[in-house]
Amino acid sequence: MSERHTALRSMHDLGLAAWFGGSLMGALGVNGAAARASDATQRIPIASAGWSRWTPVNAAAIGAHLAGAVGELATESPRVFTQRGVGKISAVKTALTVGALAVTGYSRLLGMRLAKAGNPPVEGITEPNYQTPAGVASCQRQMKLLQWTIPALTGALVVVTAYMGEQQKPGQVFRGMLGRAGGLMSAPASVGKLAAMGTAKRRMAMAG
Repeated sequence: MSERHTALRSMHDLGLAAWFGGSLMGALGVNGAAARASDATQRIPIASAGWSRWTPVNAAAIGAHLAGAVGELATESPRVFTQRGVGKISAVKTALTVGALAVTGYSRLLGMRLAKAGNPPVEGITEPNYQTPAGVASCQRQMKLLQWTIPALTGALVVVTAYMGEQQKPGQVFRGMLGRAGGLMSAPASVGKLAAMGTAKRRMAMAG
């Protein structure tokens, strides 16, 4: 069981590392280098060629990360229900993952549109100039924002993953289980207090 868990965690971490690092390198390296091309009409084709070569690797990395994440959730599911705080941070991680997937997919769609636009003159990969067609310029402006959103979201996933690793320490597990047990024990008491208050109010009303 531990070996399988190690494999799942490796898939999760390596896939996320490639997803984060690739998106950051692409925004700084691929787009930055292509923008330095002397021919303004060759800047988008150069960047598109670089991104097209990276896309299959990125897809494999995302797939590995998702497979590892689902597997880890399955193996750690008892802690979700027994350790306080694990469920909430798991929900945060899921939301970040869905957001990163959506932004990555839409960014790829924009990249494909730019690749099909031919050789329009541009200032940079995400910056149009006065000769850039309106449709291309619109894609570029969206891409300028999204190219930094992906590393921001995947970077946040790295931080959340580190936090969840801290939750697995024996001391954190023990305190979390005590916190969850305390919450469950206090719930009946709270219900009892509310019921007693309701009974007292009814008696006062009847006495009045």
